[in-house]
This record gives sequence, C-alpha cells and structure tokens, in this order.
Amino acid sequence: MSTVLPGAPSVQLRVPIDEDALSWHRAFDDPEVMEFFGGASEELSMYEEWTARQRRLDAELGYCLWTVLGEDGEVAGFTGAQPWPRTDYGPVGEIEIGWRLARTAWGRGYATAAARLTLERLRAAGVERVVATIDAANERSLAVARRLGMERAESFTTPRTGQEVVCFRLALTP
Repeated sequence: MSTVLPGAPSVQLRVPIDEDALSWHRAFDDPEVMEFFGGASEELSMYEEWTARQRRLDAELGYCLWTVLGEDGEVAGFTGAQPWPRTDYGPVGEIEIGWRLARTAWGRGYATAAARLTLERLRAAGVERVVATIDAANERSLAVARRLGMERAESFTTPRTGQEVVCFRLALTP
C-alpha cells in the first residue's frame, strides 16, 4: 500500500516478506542505528524469526511492524505496532508503536511519514490508543513522537539494562 500524506515523503508499508529479514539485518548492522537498542545488531536468525512473527501478528490483529520502503523502493527499516511484550514492567497490556530506520534513511522524514500511516492503519483496525517507549536520550525518536502528537505520560527504568525510558501515549479515537 502506498500513500502520500501532504508535505510528507512518499513511503510504502508492507507486511514483511522473507527477504526483509536480510534487509533489516543489513540496515540495523550499524552501531549508530543500534545505539539505543544494545549497540549491536542481532544475528540474521533473529530477524528471520522477527519478520515471521510480524506476518502472524498482521494476520491475527491486522497490524504489525511493517517494512518501510523509501521513495526509491528500497527497504528503509520498519514501523508499526505490536502488543507490549512484557508483563513485569512498562505499559503492560498496551499496543506499542515503534520505528527503526537505516542510517541512510535518517533525516528524510520517513519515520514520521511511516508512523503517521501506521496510526491510520491502527485506527482502521480499531485500536483505541498507542504508546511509544523511547530511550530518554534518543532525541530523534522523541522528536518523532512529538510530531505525531503523542504526549509524555511517564518514564521507567528497564530492569535488565537500567535504561531510562520515556513512555508517550496517544488516543486514536475521539
């Protein structure tokens, strides 16, 4: 599906295909991209499992972490939503929106444009509200959340890494 929002770059979102595992692995095999996600890319097998999980989520829920295709048609990363995966901390029971792009896609407006398309799809799927959990030092992602109209709700510290995370919320229904 390709949609262009006024003033936004042309991006496409698609349910991840098998080949996207390798594309995500390559895009995220960059210490700058992974700075707020542990600093290093995962093994290819993790991305294979992750893209397969996204296909299942899309089939079951109508949303997932979709592959973002930039204006050139190349994989730029992902954006989308999925249920918050933890039960012991954070926004338990919420739907989390997120984005991650290759460094070559930074600064083009892709994250905001793709996240806005994600919000449209989530509304269509009947999702009432979303959260975004962002490392408190990740200024780029904090700016995307603000551009989406999300409001800072709370912050928490992750138990495993001690990372300070800011949780933003956005109601999708009037």
